[in-house]
Amino acid sequence: MRVANRLDLVTLRGAVLSLVTAAWLLPLPCAAGPLKVLSAGACGRFVGAMAAEFEKRRGQRVLIEEDTVGRLVQRINQGERFDVALLTPAGIEKTPGRFAAGSRVELARVGLGVAVRQNAPRPDIGSVEAFKRTLRQARSIAYVDPAAGGTSGIYFSRLLDRLGVADSVRPKALLVPGGAVAQRVATGEAEIGIQMTSELVGVKGVALVGPLPAPIQIYTVYAGVIGASTRDPAGARALLDLLASPEAAGPLKGAGLERPEAR
Repeated sequence: MRVANRLDLVTLRGAVLSLVTAAWLLPLPCAAGPLKVLSAGACGRFVGAMAAEFEKRRGQRVLIEEDTVGRLVQRINQGERFDVALLTPAGIEKTPGRFAAGSRVELARVGLGVAVRQNAPRPDIGSVEAFKRTLRQARSIAYVDPAAGGTSGIYFSRLLDRLGVADSVRPKALLVPGGAVAQRVATGEAEIGIQMTSELVGVKGVALVGPLPAPIQIYTVYAGVIGASTRDPAGARALLDLLASPEAAGPLKGAGLERPEAR
């Protein structure tokens, strides 16, 4: 009897949790205002796909504003109101007191990739030495301006120094302040683009060559948090739960992202 009772209790708890989750996603009265999401550019496509699903289920609009992590940190610290934000852990640490306690959820990780114009020859990036040769031989290279606070641009700029190719690459670099590296490749302004893989896939006129060689690859983790000043904590929580749910696996992969490794 005790075993049966325990099983019944587990089943009951699971049913209650499912009902609570379902309730969060029930359509709301028309008076519910839109949720504002501040998202790092690397997560933009993923958040957009899930926001569309959220709006369909809950009947509540989601307004997404993308920017570099550095700029989002500045905006948040200047008092900009938001409901949900997707930032790096370092970005979150730079905005103390701006998030609801205990709301942080690690959602995605992504590495850097190399892209060229559609139908252009694919450069060799199969090893660190091959990658260095490709950088030296390229006519022009686009990446996010480190001064704009973009995570990929900061890392890649430091990587050039580590690889000893900074002097040959920086004179022909096309620094992109807003993160639209792939667009510069698509238009032919840059022969090669270096950015988070998620920001290079699915862009018309651009082909992803592949990720950086493993020895110099870096993965950036992005976490979701609820704003301390949100006017709709239940709606913000429902959206964050959907982003973290198993249902998000497909859109996550389609956006060039993956779940962070369990710690």
